[in-house]
Order: sequence, then C-alpha cells, then structure tokens
Amino acid sequence: MYQALYRKYRPRTFSDVTGQEHVTVTLRRQIIRGRQSHAYLFVGTRGTGKTTCAKVLSRAINCENPVNGDPCNKCKACVGIENGSILDVLELDAASNTGVDDVRALRDEAIYSPAVVNKRVYIIDEAHMLSNSAFNALLKILEEPPEHLVFILATTAVYKIPSTILSRCQRFSFKRISLAEITARLHFVAKNEGFDLSDDAAKMLAALADGSMRDALSLLDQCASDITVDMQRVQDTLGLVGRQEILNMVKSIAARDMPTALGILDKAYNDGRDMTSLLSEIASLIRDVLVYALSPGSPLQSGGFTQDELSALSSALSPERLLLCLDTIREAVFSLSRNASTKLTVEMSFIRMCDERLTDDVPALLTRIERLEREFDNRNSKLGISDDTAAVPHDDSTTVSLIGTSDNADITTARPAQNSEINRDKGFWHSILELLRSDMSIYSLLSDSSRVQAELRDNNLVIRAGDSFTVSLIESKKFSDPLTDAARNILGGNTAILVEVGGGIADDNRLKKIDDLNKFGIVRFE
Repeated sequence: MYQALYRKYRPRTFSDVTGQEHVTVTLRRQIIRGRQSHAYLFVGTRGTGKTTCAKVLSRAINCENPVNGDPCNKCKACVGIENGSILDVLELDAASNTGVDDVRALRDEAIYSPAVVNKRVYIIDEAHMLSNSAFNALLKILEEPPEHLVFILATTAVYKIPSTILSRCQRFSFKRISLAEITARLHFVAKNEGFDLSDDAAKMLAALADGSMRDALSLLDQCASDITVDMQRVQDTLGLVGRQEILNMVKSIAARDMPTALGILDKAYNDGRDMTSLLSEIASLIRDVLVYALSPGSPLQSGGFTQDELSALSSALSPERLLLCLDTIREAVFSLSRNASTKLTVEMSFIRMCDERLTDDVPALLTRIERLEREFDNRNSKLGISDDTAAVPHDDSTTVSLIGTSDNADITTARPAQNSEINRDKGFWHSILELLRSDMSIYSLLSDSSRVQAELRDNNLVIRAGDSFTVSLIESKKFSDPLTDAARNILGGNTAILVEVGGGIADDNRLKKIDDLNKFGIVRFE
C-alpha cells in the first residue's frame, strides 16, 4: 500500500528533525542526563515538527539502548511504541476529546504504573481545544504527577492555554522552517524516490509551504506524477500562474493599463488558475517591491524576482500606491474566504489597483495626493521652474503657483505686484466656466465660489483656492490643460494662470481630514 511522503519521511530520531535544533539539542541532553520533565508544551505553527518530536521523545524516554539521546528504534520498547502495540504510550486528539469526562477518564487511568515500559506517556495534540473544565480536571495531576507519568502537550494556539497549565510545563517554541532547509529536504526526498526535482520547482514548493515541512512534502507528493518535476509541472498541478504572467500583471497595474491587466487575469481564470493563489503571488511580488523601495538589497526579499525587475517596478510604483495595492489584495482575499463571486471580486481588486480614484479610503487618498504631487513636480521640471518660483509667499501668507503660460510669457509673472489694480468684473470668469461646462468634474469645482474665486491682475488670471488640496486638483493635468485652453480662448493667447492659496472659504471637513493627516506625519502640506 502506498504511503504518503510526509508519513514515509517523518523523522524517527531527534537528529533527523529539520530546522529545530534549539529544541532537539535540549531534549537530547535531558535524555542523556536523565533529567526529563514530567510535562512538556510544544508550541508552533502547523507542520514544524511538534507531534513528531513528541513521538520521538516518548520513545527516547523508554528506550532500552538510547544513542546520544536518540531512541535506537530497534528495542522492544521503541518498536512497540512505534507500531502502537504498547498502550502505555497514548496519543490523544484534544479536538475530538474536549470534554471534562474524557480528561477524568485519562486522569483515573494515569495513576496506574506502566505495564511494559518505564514511563507512561500521554501526547495531547491540539491541546488548546480542551474546555476550561477539562483543563481544570487536568491541572491537579499536572501539579502532582506520579513518578511514572509524562505529559506532552502540542498546540498551535498557545494563547488559549490557561496560565496555570503553562506554569507547570516546560515550553518549547518551534519556529517556521526556512526556505533553504525545506528545499534541501525536498531534494533529498526526490532523490530517494527516484525522480528529478528542478531547483526552481523546489523553491516554489518551499515558498508555498510557508515554513511547514509537512505541507511541502504533501505538495511534492501531489506533483510527483511524472519522473520529472519542474516549474511547469508545479504550476499545472497546483493551478499557479507563471512568474512572467505575474510580472506582466504588476507592470500593467503600475502603468494603469486596465485593459491589459484584466486581459491577463481573464486568461488565467479561463486556464483554471486558482484566484486566491494568484492574489497571493501578486501580493508577494508587490511586497518585495516595497521592501526593495525602502531598503534595496534587504535579505527580507523572497528572491523570486531579480533586482532589475524590482528596481523597474519600484520606480513606477510609489510606497503609497504599493500599500494601497496590498490593502486591496487583503480585502479581496478576505472576500473570497466568505464565498464571494470569485472572478468579480478579483476583477474589482484589479480595477481599484489600476485607478485609485475609484475608492475613497485613506490609502487611496494618500496615493492620489502622491500622484498629484508627482505630476506637479514633473511639470515644473519640464518648465524649468524651481520651487521658489513655483510657490511664492505673499505678505498675507498666501502661496502662489504658476500652472500655465504661453510660449512668449515671462516666467517672472508668477510674482504678482501687490499694489496693482484688481479687476473685479466677473464676466470673464463666467465665460470661461461656460467653456468648461462639458466636463462636470472641472465645472463643479471651479464654479463653487465658496472654494474657488478668480480675478484679473496685471492681465494675468489669478485663481484663489481655499486650501492646498484644491490647489493640487487645479494644478493636476486633468484640470490645468482645459482651464488654460479656455482662459486663453477668452482672455487671449498671452494669458498666464496663477493659483494662490488663501482665498475662498475652505471646506471644513476636507481641511479637518488634511489636518489629521498632518498631525500624524503621514503627509506634509506646505
């Protein structure tokens, strides 16, 4: 009968356990010196070796001929414990034996001396599933156990274990197994099983296992339907999207190329790729780009993509937008876990990542502000305008910026004369607004007199906005280009447009949001 790889290659000695030397070395020394405890608590994520070490420890404690703290696995005690014929060593699943009556029966039985071996050992797996009454029933025997009794508790949720139980156990924390250690073990198993495992396929399986050796071996078992296990075999078997497809998706998102991104997604969906795995792979790449942007060369990177690829993406995606993408993916994965429409959910997440204007949460707002700032800086750079020229403080603490000039206009017109006669006739502004009426988003903002006011000063159009956020909107390409064309149509081709902060009545709610962001140092407005 075929035996699953994770069972066939389960370690039988402490020396065979991978990646938990800080635990196995201590347990071996206790066996050598005969100083083992009466109660152990093994804590860690799934597949890291908790139950395996518990079984090895139960044999090592009762082994007739231990070898450097490891069980010999040949004596009568080791063989009997391993095949389950010795009932003095018992493994219980707390998930199915949660009641107080189960623990009372265990406690009543535990007082009897072992019939065959030296120590009676109880391995309680998923111990956090016991009820409070069951823990209370277990507490007394843990506090004053018979000399022949050893308890080994294993759990993935130590915070659910009462402190009274924790204080009576020796606690050992099992860490996630590293990618390198899992990869090496997979190559060892593949060699013994007689099939070829490529390096990139082994690394992919190790990454998918997320620190769990059992998961890695189960995935390898699933893919080992042929004599060769390569990346293509792993992708086809597990429903994964190829590396290049993931890279192309993120590039399309970075370029805000929504049709291309949705096209790649549609192909992956029709090919039967798993959408949750797809989002996870995209999140992994975006996370690597964020790490690269914040700390190039950091060892925290997963290593799935080259430094050149990460560099190109980091120049196209700001940290604010990267965080927005990660937050969007997190919400999409959560929705998928609640049985939402799979394709629609993933498509909506792609649309939001391509166009942050379609959502109004804080990460999206920060991304939109960053985009406006970048467009403003790029425009000033093309015009050769320095920060001092683009923003000049007035005596009344307002700020002036130049957003449009004709080819023969003098850049120095950005510094307006304070004593010039101001034309307060608003007929020109009404005419300009009429030309912009076809675009309601522009018209609704500029026609709001509580936020925006306009005047002529030295033959220049001066627009006064009540807050910096409104100024940023007016300076954006979407607003500035139509506004410049309309102004020159009404006022003439030499008209320069100036934008000032300090006029109009600011929107109190918007200012409050911006002030809150300023207080926490998230963004800085000048």
